[in-house]
Amino acid sequence: MTIEGADGRRYLDCLSGAGTLALGHNHPVVLEAIRKVLDSGAPLHVLDLATPVKDAFTTELFRTLPPGLADHARVRFCGPAGTDAVEAAFKLVRTATGRGGLLTFTGAYHGMITGACAASSNAADVHLPHPQDHRCPFGVADARGAELAARWTESVLDDPKPGVPHPAGMILEPIQGEGGVIPAPDAWLRRMRQLTADRSIPLIVDEIQTGVGRTGAFWAVEHSGVTPDVMVLSKAIGGSLPLAVVVYHEDLDAWEPGAHAGTFRGNQLAMAAGTATLAYVRENGLAERARHLGARMLTELRALAAEFTCVGDVRGRGLMIGVELVDPEEGPTPKQHPEPAQDPTRTEATRGARPPAPELAAAVQRECLRRGLIVELGGRHNSVVRLLPPLTISDEQAAAVLDRLTDAVHTAAQSHTETRPRR
Repeated sequence: MTIEGADGRRYLDCLSGAGTLALGHNHPVVLEAIRKVLDSGAPLHVLDLATPVKDAFTTELFRTLPPGLADHARVRFCGPAGTDAVEAAFKLVRTATGRGGLLTFTGAYHGMITGACAASSNAADVHLPHPQDHRCPFGVADARGAELAARWTESVLDDPKPGVPHPAGMILEPIQGEGGVIPAPDAWLRRMRQLTADRSIPLIVDEIQTGVGRTGAFWAVEHSGVTPDVMVLSKAIGGSLPLAVVVYHEDLDAWEPGAHAGTFRGNQLAMAAGTATLAYVRENGLAERARHLGARMLTELRALAAEFTCVGDVRGRGLMIGVELVDPEEGPTPKQHPEPAQDPTRTEATRGARPPAPELAAAVQRECLRRGLIVELGGRHNSVVRLLPPLTISDEQAAAVLDRLTDAVHTAAQSHTETRPRR
């Protein structure tokens, strides 16, 4: 987890290559796997040829998959980035169903090439509301917001004249990462699975950032018990090297050989590093470790939210954590349909969240860096400080992360208050 800069300073890395480094930088088992391939004289790039390295990776991957999918799965190697896997998944479901449209969700992020961008929050075919408590689009909190979001989706699918053709598939993230670390409620995920299954709509789950133990389960869909039709995988499955695959149910295997390819789909070093990473996470119970340590970190960070009014929300699952910064001087945004004041269930989320504070979040990020802590920003307004530490993080390192982040928030909030112009 520790890296050294050119100036000799040491940093705790809570970005981890956007979640790519499940075991941190240069873990011995990853380096050993790479050296073994190099020393063997095996070809480094094999396109679609079967090799012992590829067989080992596929075997280990299938060992970790949700049983309902693994027992009926096919795998397709793509180009080296997750966005390539997303493109392949879209092509797959369109070929299998003979339909063209896709259902996606507000706040989604599925990559940077054209098709993946179209499925992200800026230009999707059909955009559906994604549930969240802190900034619920329906002005309610908890399960009520998720229920309204599910009803909206159901109405779009069942309306005889919605202006939406029957879709080729639905794609979602179990936890929206770039969208601000927003976990999808388990009950809502199960509802989306039921809605799509009842209407013969393939469900694509994007596990590019949430997979390989990150959220406290090996795959984030396991929290809800959902078995998707398609999973798109990248980042940590390559053990720090570029690798992307699509795993899909055999019933969808309607495309011709070569229908989707990528020049670097046969990266043997990445497959070896990925096999070592998958096996290490599985054999050492790192997903369970992420679940327990992440829960403790979330508890401590929520205490931080109680101390600082500039911390509007703390959320996440496992070692995928977001801290949303808000303007402490501004009042909550009023909801269109506020609930009665006497409602005992009324919370900050139902009253309305304070305005996001992207400049304050950037200041917290800078202060973290000064203290030797690397964090990332995300969210709709770039106001969420994101923590994605390696799954190998120790208790001592976790404590140091929380101490440095707390100190950074304190300094940034104090400076923000002092420099804010008087009205």
